This record gives sequence, C-alpha cells and structure tokens, in this order.
Amino acid sequence: MEEVLNSIQIKQFIEEGFVRIDNAFPAEVAAEVRSILWKDIDADPNDPATWTKPVIRLGMYSQPPFVQSANTPILHAAFDQLVGKDKWIPCMSMGTFPVRFPSAEDPGDTGWHVDVSFGDSANFLEWRANWRSKNRALLMLFLYSDIEENDAPTRIKVGSHLDIARLLKSHGEEGLSLLEMVAQFPSLPEREEINATGKAGTVYLCHPFLIHAAQRHQGAEPRFLAQPPLLLRKELMQGSETGVFSPVEIAIQIGIGG
Repeated sequence: MEEVLNSIQIKQFIEEGFVRIDNAFPAEVAAEVRSILWKDIDADPNDPATWTKPVIRLGMYSQPPFVQSANTPILHAAFDQLVGKDKWIPCMSMGTFPVRFPSAEDPGDTGWHVDVSFGDSANFLEWRANWRSKNRALLMLFLYSDIEENDAPTRIKVGSHLDIARLLKSHGEEGLSLLEMVAQFPSLPEREEINATGKAGTVYLCHPFLIHAAQRHQGAEPRFLAQPPLLLRKELMQGSETGVFSPVEIAIQIGIGG
C-alpha cells in the first residue's frame, strides 16, 4: 500500500509524539466490538441507572472484529512508516479494555504515566522502560466509540516523549520502573495538554515514551477505547548499522540530544 502519512504528519509524530488517523478502521467494526464487550458488562446499555461504576476493566479480546480493527491496510502502512518494515509484530489481541461510564466518582486511575514494556514482577508498577523502548514500538489508542471532550478522552502531554527519552538514556539498559519515572515528572518541562478525541474508528499512533493519562467521564454515553502496544520484532536504535532510522528512533535521538 502507498504511504498513508505525509511529511507533515511524520514531522508532527517526531516533534509532538503522536499522529491521529481518522477512519483507520470501519465504524461498523467498532460497533461489533462494542456489542461483544456489552455481553461481558453487568449493565444495560439502554439504562444509565445500571451504570454504577466509573470504570469497568475487561480482559483480553482476540475475536475477529478486534483483530480486524488493528490490522487494516492503513494501519499496517503507518506502522511501516513510523517503526520500519519488518520491525513490528501484528497486533492479534486488543488487551485490557477500560470501559468508562459517566460518573461523579473518581475512578482512581487518572494519574500521568508512561507505559512500561518489560519486567518479570507480578507487580506491574515494578515493570520498566528503557531508552531503546525494549519490546514496545508504539503506544496506540483505538477509539471504539465516538469520544468528545467530555467523554473521558485520553489526555496527552504534547512533546513529552522527548523528555522521557532524555530521562531514560541516563539510566542505560536497565531503565526506570513506572514509579521511578512518575517520581521524576515534576522535574520535567511543562508541556501542552490535549485530549485524544475522535469518531469511532479513529486511532492515535503515539511514541512509546509519550506521557498520558485517563480522566473522569463527564459525558452521557459509555466510552470504549483500547490501548494496546505495537510490539517490536527487532530492537530499536540499531539503525547505525544501516544508517537509516525510523521516526520513532529519530525522536529518541532528538530527545537525548543526538
């Protein structure tokens, strides 16, 4: 397939840490996904009185609509452009779904963070990330429902991936745990915050180091979003062997001052 991201979008990804792709997968597929998820939710989609929790977390899903949404020609072409051909593994599961409901209650999971990517501890807070982004090529936000400003869109700190690259480089291959990174956030530069809004079928492809956070749902309809990683087939930051670096790697180089 022809390249789907133009030079302006590639530049935005490198400098701001994300690019938004509208109609990355069909809205009809998003509806199929929501239908499957509702079957596992102890609530009535047509009765807000049954929406008693601010967030419900559902397990791993690998049914055809989920896999189809993650593997459209548009997305595969974008993965090639951002990560490099033959460097990523097709996404065959959408991971955990945090389904958010309108609520005045604090969901308790709205802190800023960077997704970690390796570790062997049962405690996920002890998992780590390093400057090569071991195992993880991209952070991805798949919108399975229409998400506007009040519908608990994911919050993004624009350009924060550059700060994290610099922070992680000083800690070598071992990197930092999730809690260790969060402890350093107050010392990082102030960054503009934006909300990842869009219609069902929209996908945000984000640099793996991008700082992001959930927020309370203040809208009217339940929000369906998945946040799976795009996993690596080949380790990043090996481009010196060929002289060619991907946009993900270029951003890391800029962050560390290379």
